[in-house]
Amino acid sequence: MTTVEPLGAVRERVLSSLRQEIIAGRLLPGDRLVERELAERFGVSRVPVREAIRALVAEGFVLFETPRRTVVRRLTPADVAELFELREALEVYATGLAAQRATRADLAELEELLDRAADATDADDAEAITDVNTRFHDRILAMAGNSLLISVMEPVDGRLRWLTRQNEEWPQLLAEHRELYEAIASGDRERARSHALAHVQANYRSTVRHLFGDTDSGGDADMGPGEDTGPDAGTGPDAGTGTEIAVPGNGSGSGSGSGADSEGEV
Repeated sequence: MTTVEPLGAVRERVLSSLRQEIIAGRLLPGDRLVERELAERFGVSRVPVREAIRALVAEGFVLFETPRRTVVRRLTPADVAELFELREALEVYATGLAAQRATRADLAELEELLDRAADATDADDAEAITDVNTRFHDRILAMAGNSLLISVMEPVDGRLRWLTRQNEEWPQLLAEHRELYEAIASGDRERARSHALAHVQANYRSTVRHLFGDTDSGGDADMGPGEDTGPDAGTGPDAGTGTEIAVPGNGSGSGSGSGADSEGEV
Protein backbone atom coordinates (compact mmCIF):
# COMPACT_ATOMS: atom_id res chain seq x y z
CA MET A 1 0.00 0.00 0.00
CA THR A 2 1.39 3.37 -1.02
CA THR A 3 1.67 5.92 1.76
CA VAL A 4 0.78 9.47 0.78
CA GLU A 5 2.95 12.09 2.44
CA PRO A 6 0.76 14.80 4.03
CA LEU A 7 0.91 18.18 2.29
CA GLY A 8 2.19 19.85 5.45
CA ALA A 9 5.06 17.37 5.70
CA VAL A 10 5.97 17.94 2.05
CA ARG A 11 5.97 21.69 2.60
CA GLU A 12 8.25 21.37 5.63
CA ARG A 13 10.64 19.10 3.74
CA VAL A 14 10.93 21.54 0.84
CA LEU A 15 11.20 24.51 3.20
CA SER A 16 13.93 22.88 5.27
CA SER A 17 15.93 21.93 2.18
CA LEU A 18 15.74 25.38 0.61
CA ARG A 19 16.58 27.09 3.88
CA GLN A 20 19.64 24.90 4.33
CA GLU A 21 20.77 25.54 0.75
CA ILE A 22 20.69 29.26 1.45
CA ILE A 23 22.50 28.94 4.77
CA ALA A 24 25.18 26.72 3.21
CA GLY A 25 25.64 29.06 0.27
CA ARG A 26 24.41 26.65 -2.37
CA LEU A 27 21.77 29.21 -3.31
CA LEU A 28 23.58 32.46 -4.04
CA PRO A 29 22.72 36.17 -3.89
CA GLY A 30 20.07 37.03 -6.41
CA ASP A 31 19.41 33.41 -7.41
CA ARG A 32 15.86 33.02 -8.67
CA LEU A 33 13.45 30.53 -7.14
CA VAL A 34 11.25 29.18 -9.92
CA GLU A 35 8.28 27.25 -8.65
CA ARG A 36 8.02 24.89 -11.61
CA GLU A 37 11.72 23.97 -11.54
CA LEU A 38 11.74 23.40 -7.79
CA ALA A 39 8.64 21.22 -7.97
CA GLU A 40 10.35 19.04 -10.56
CA ARG A 41 13.57 18.86 -8.55
CA PHE A 42 11.84 17.82 -5.34
CA GLY A 43 9.36 15.56 -7.10
CA VAL A 44 6.34 17.31 -5.63
CA SER A 45 3.45 19.45 -6.81
CA ARG A 46 3.80 23.22 -7.04
CA VAL A 47 1.51 23.88 -4.06
CA PRO A 48 3.98 22.90 -1.27
CA VAL A 49 6.79 24.67 -3.15
CA ARG A 50 4.73 27.86 -3.32
CA GLU A 51 3.96 27.63 0.40
CA ALA A 52 7.61 26.94 1.26
CA ILE A 53 8.74 29.99 -0.69
CA ARG A 54 6.19 32.19 1.06
CA ALA A 55 7.54 30.91 4.38
CA LEU A 56 11.09 31.82 3.31
CA VAL A 57 9.88 35.31 2.44
CA ALA A 58 8.36 35.62 5.92
CA GLU A 59 11.62 34.41 7.48
CA GLY A 60 13.60 37.01 5.54
CA PHE A 61 15.62 34.64 3.35
CA VAL A 62 14.09 35.57 0.01
CA LEU A 63 12.01 38.39 -1.41
CA PHE A 64 9.60 39.12 -4.22
CA GLU A 65 11.44 41.52 -6.54
CA THR A 66 8.29 41.63 -8.65
CA PRO A 67 5.08 39.63 -8.47
CA ARG A 68 6.71 37.22 -10.94
CA ARG A 69 10.26 37.10 -9.64
CA THR A 70 11.50 35.78 -6.30
CA VAL A 71 15.20 35.81 -5.46
CA VAL A 72 17.51 34.97 -2.59
CA ARG A 73 17.80 38.08 -0.50
CA ARG A 74 20.90 40.24 -0.28
CA LEU A 75 22.14 41.32 3.12
CA THR A 76 23.42 44.82 3.88
CA PRO A 77 25.74 45.92 6.71
CA ALA A 78 22.72 47.46 8.43
CA ASP A 79 20.93 44.08 8.33
CA VAL A 80 23.93 42.40 9.95
CA ALA A 81 24.15 45.07 12.65
CA GLU A 82 20.45 44.75 13.49
CA LEU A 83 20.61 40.97 13.74
CA PHE A 84 23.62 41.15 16.04
CA GLU A 85 21.94 43.82 18.17
CA LEU A 86 19.03 41.44 18.69
CA ARG A 87 21.39 38.55 19.37
CA GLU A 88 23.29 40.66 21.91
CA ALA A 89 20.18 41.70 23.78
CA LEU A 90 18.76 38.18 24.05
CA GLU A 91 21.87 36.01 24.23
CA VAL A 92 23.63 38.02 26.93
CA TYR A 93 20.53 37.88 29.11
CA ALA A 94 20.03 34.16 28.43
CA THR A 95 23.65 33.37 29.29
CA GLY A 96 23.29 35.09 32.65
CA LEU A 97 20.23 32.98 33.42
CA ALA A 98 22.03 29.83 32.25
CA ALA A 99 24.86 30.49 34.71
CA GLN A 100 22.34 30.68 37.53
CA ARG A 101 20.32 27.64 36.51
CA ALA A 102 22.79 25.21 34.90
CA THR A 103 22.77 21.66 36.23
CA ARG A 104 25.64 19.19 36.09
CA ALA A 105 23.91 17.47 33.19
CA ASP A 106 23.66 20.78 31.33
CA LEU A 107 27.36 21.47 31.80
CA ALA A 108 28.27 17.95 30.73
CA GLU A 109 26.30 18.45 27.52
CA LEU A 110 28.11 21.72 26.81
CA GLU A 111 31.45 19.99 27.39
CA GLU A 112 30.48 17.28 24.92
CA LEU A 113 29.56 19.90 22.33
CA LEU A 114 32.90 21.65 22.86
CA ASP A 115 34.71 18.34 22.28
CA ARG A 116 32.79 17.87 19.05
CA ALA A 117 33.55 21.45 18.03
CA ALA A 118 37.25 20.83 18.63
CA ASP A 119 37.17 17.73 16.42
CA ALA A 120 35.34 19.62 13.67
CA THR A 121 37.77 22.53 13.94
CA ASP A 122 40.76 20.19 13.66
CA ALA A 123 39.16 18.66 10.56
CA ASP A 124 38.35 22.12 9.13
CA ASP A 125 34.79 20.89 8.54
CA ALA A 126 32.79 24.10 8.11
CA GLU A 127 29.37 22.45 8.02
CA ALA A 128 30.04 20.39 11.17
CA ILE A 129 31.47 23.44 12.95
CA THR A 130 28.40 25.50 12.11
CA ASP A 131 26.08 22.74 13.28
CA VAL A 132 27.79 22.09 16.62
CA ASN A 133 28.27 25.79 17.38
CA THR A 134 24.59 26.39 16.71
CA ARG A 135 23.74 23.52 19.06
CA PHE A 136 26.05 25.02 21.69
CA HIS A 137 24.18 28.33 21.64
CA ASP A 138 20.79 26.61 21.44
CA ARG A 139 21.70 24.60 24.53
CA ILE A 140 22.63 27.74 26.46
CA LEU A 141 19.30 29.28 25.48
CA ALA A 142 17.48 26.17 26.69
CA MET A 143 19.45 26.23 29.96
CA ALA A 144 18.11 29.72 30.62
CA GLY A 145 14.76 28.08 31.26
CA ASN A 146 12.71 30.86 29.68
CA SER A 147 10.32 29.69 26.97
CA LEU A 148 9.57 33.27 25.87
CA LEU A 149 13.24 33.84 25.05
CA ILE A 150 13.19 30.77 22.84
CA SER A 151 10.01 31.88 21.06
CA VAL A 152 11.47 35.34 20.41
CA MET A 153 14.64 33.83 18.93
CA GLU A 154 12.88 31.33 16.68
CA PRO A 155 11.90 33.74 13.85
CA VAL A 156 15.52 34.82 13.35
CA ASP A 157 17.25 31.56 14.25
CA GLY A 158 17.92 30.62 10.64
CA ARG A 159 19.41 34.00 9.82
CA LEU A 160 21.64 33.89 12.89
CA ARG A 161 22.75 30.39 11.92
CA TRP A 162 23.64 31.69 8.49
CA LEU A 163 25.67 34.53 10.03
CA THR A 164 27.50 32.02 12.22
CA ARG A 165 28.47 30.20 9.03
CA GLN A 166 30.15 33.38 7.74
CA ASN A 167 32.64 33.56 10.62
CA GLU A 168 35.49 31.32 9.54
CA GLU A 169 37.86 32.16 12.39
CA TRP A 170 37.18 28.70 13.80
CA PRO A 171 40.01 28.36 16.38
CA GLN A 172 39.18 31.76 17.87
CA LEU A 173 35.50 30.87 17.98
CA LEU A 174 36.29 27.63 19.80
CA ALA A 175 38.46 29.49 22.33
CA GLU A 176 35.65 31.97 22.99
CA HIS A 177 33.14 29.15 23.48
CA ARG A 178 35.44 27.48 25.99
CA GLU A 179 35.73 30.74 27.93
CA LEU A 180 31.96 31.14 27.79
CA TYR A 181 31.54 27.62 29.16
CA GLU A 182 33.89 28.34 32.06
CA ALA A 183 31.97 31.51 32.88
CA ILE A 184 28.64 29.65 32.89
CA ALA A 185 30.09 26.79 34.94
CA SER A 186 31.29 29.29 37.56
CA GLY A 187 27.68 30.13 38.37
CA ASP A 188 28.58 33.84 38.30
CA ARG A 189 25.79 35.57 36.37
CA GLU A 190 27.67 38.81 35.71
CA ARG A 191 30.81 37.00 34.60
CA ALA A 192 28.76 34.93 32.19
CA ARG A 193 27.01 38.02 30.83
CA SER A 194 30.33 39.77 30.34
CA HIS A 195 31.80 36.87 28.39
CA ALA A 196 28.65 36.54 26.30
CA LEU A 197 28.76 40.23 25.42
CA ALA A 198 32.42 40.05 24.42
CA HIS A 199 31.72 36.93 22.35
CA VAL A 200 28.81 38.48 20.43
CA GLN A 201 30.75 41.64 19.69
CA ALA A 202 33.85 39.73 18.56
CA ASN A 203 31.69 37.52 16.34
CA TYR A 204 30.05 40.61 14.86
CA ARG A 205 33.40 42.15 13.93
CA SER A 206 34.65 38.88 12.42
CA THR A 207 31.46 38.42 10.43
CA VAL A 208 31.52 41.95 9.03
CA ARG A 209 35.18 41.60 8.05
CA HIS A 210 34.40 38.37 6.23
CA LEU A 211 31.32 39.68 4.44
CA PHE A 212 32.29 43.23 3.60
CA GLY A 213 36.06 43.40 4.09
CA ASP A 214 38.14 46.09 5.76
CA THR A 215 37.49 49.22 3.74
CA ASP A 216 37.70 52.87 4.67
CA SER A 217 34.00 53.32 4.04
CA GLY A 218 33.26 50.29 6.17
CA GLY A 219 35.66 51.11 8.98
CA ASP A 220 32.85 50.93 11.47
CA ALA A 221 32.99 47.18 11.05
CA ASP A 222 35.52 47.27 13.89
CA MET A 223 32.74 48.33 16.25
CA GLY A 224 30.53 45.88 18.06
CA PRO A 225 26.76 46.18 17.79
CA GLY A 226 26.44 47.34 21.37
CA GLU A 227 29.23 49.90 21.46
CA ASP A 228 28.79 53.65 21.71
CA THR A 229 29.60 54.19 18.08
CA GLY A 230 26.78 51.94 16.95
CA PRO A 231 23.79 52.82 14.83
CA ASP A 232 22.24 55.13 17.43
CA ALA A 233 25.31 57.32 17.25
CA GLY A 234 25.04 57.44 13.49
CA THR A 235 28.40 55.82 12.86
CA GLY A 236 27.61 52.12 12.89
CA PRO A 237 27.30 49.94 9.80
CA ASP A 238 24.54 51.22 7.59
CA ALA A 239 22.99 50.55 4.27
CA GLY A 240 24.54 53.69 2.82
CA THR A 241 27.68 51.81 1.82
CA GLY A 242 25.68 50.01 -0.85
CA THR A 243 27.34 46.72 0.04
CA GLU A 244 25.07 43.70 -0.16
CA ILE A 245 25.37 39.96 0.07
CA ALA A 246 23.04 37.01 -0.14
CA VAL A 247 20.34 35.99 2.20
CA PRO A 248 18.47 37.11 5.22
CA GLY A 249 17.72 40.64 5.94
CA ASN A 250 14.97 42.48 7.61
CA GLY A 251 14.49 45.54 5.49
CA SER A 252 11.83 46.15 2.92
CA GLY A 253 11.06 43.78 0.12
CA SER A 254 8.87 41.12 1.61
CA GLY A 255 6.67 42.00 -1.29
CA SER A 256 3.03 41.81 -1.59
CA GLY A 257 2.10 39.27 -3.41
CA SER A 258 1.13 35.97 -4.41
CA GLY A 259 4.51 35.60 -6.05
CA ALA A 260 3.42 33.20 -8.75
CA ASP A 261 2.71 33.71 -12.43
CA SER A 262 1.29 31.63 -15.23
CA GLU A 263 4.74 30.26 -16.03
CA GLY A 264 5.28 29.07 -12.49
CA GLU A 265 7.92 31.61 -11.50
CA VAL A 266 7.73 33.15 -8.06
